Amino acid sequence: MAADVHLRRGPELPYDVVAGVKPCAAGWLVASAKLRGTTFAPEDPQVIETFVDVLDWRPAFVAIALDAPIGYLETAVPGGRQCDREARALLGPRRGAAIQSAPTRDQLEGAHVSLEGLNAVTRRLMRRYREVAAEMAPYRQRTVYEVNAELSFYQLNDDKPLHYSKRTAAGQQERRELLAAKVPGSARVFEAELARVPASHMLDVAVFMWTARRCYAKAATRMPEDPEWDESGLRMEYVR
Repeated sequence: MAADVHLRRGPELPYDVVAGVKPCAAGWLVASAKLRGTTFAPEDPQVIETFVDVLDWRPAFVAIALDAPIGYLETAVPGGRQCDREARALLGPRRGAAIQSAPTRDQLEGAHVSLEGLNAVTRRLMRRYREVAAEMAPYRQRTVYEVNAELSFYQLNDDKPLHYSKRTAAGQQERRELLAAKVPGSARVFEAELARVPASHMLDVAVFMWTARRCYAKAATRMPEDPEWDESGLRMEYVR
């Protein structure tokens, strides 16, 4: 009987796959890498249409570093979630400004709830955030982790904030050099070109791919150490 079960499951792969995932115009930008022992082998980035497809991808991703909120406050508070506030404080005034407060659960779910106070990027991404919210459950946080590019680059840069915004040529060069020096094979991701995907997105998913490896190796740092939980039982935290 055990042999029959093994045959039905099929042969095990000789490697695991981790992924950095970011919402984009056409769906979800995914940068994945194969892991086997100490070998880390990035693959060509791709756009996957829906978040459900990301979760159902085969071979399945053993760790996903996701650039989208996972837990939501029920009511807005100044500065947003505790993890948002702590991230800004850690990064300082220059890079901390890139940490946007997540919408509240009412803003996410209510068709007629005011979106006043949300920035343009968050408003544009609400439909992607709703995809995530529809699929997230506490058990998924064993493999799906909320990340932010500035925090991931902070970790990669020896726990120091970067100097320039990713929207500037200097900022993109700063990130390319850091990735090239510290993430083997990441040029395959950040030098790739995909339709309707800006270069800054490629840099983000390249560093998320590295954070996903840290998550799988249980080496990632959580923020805060004692996170808040939302009404759905989801931890509100960043990892880096």
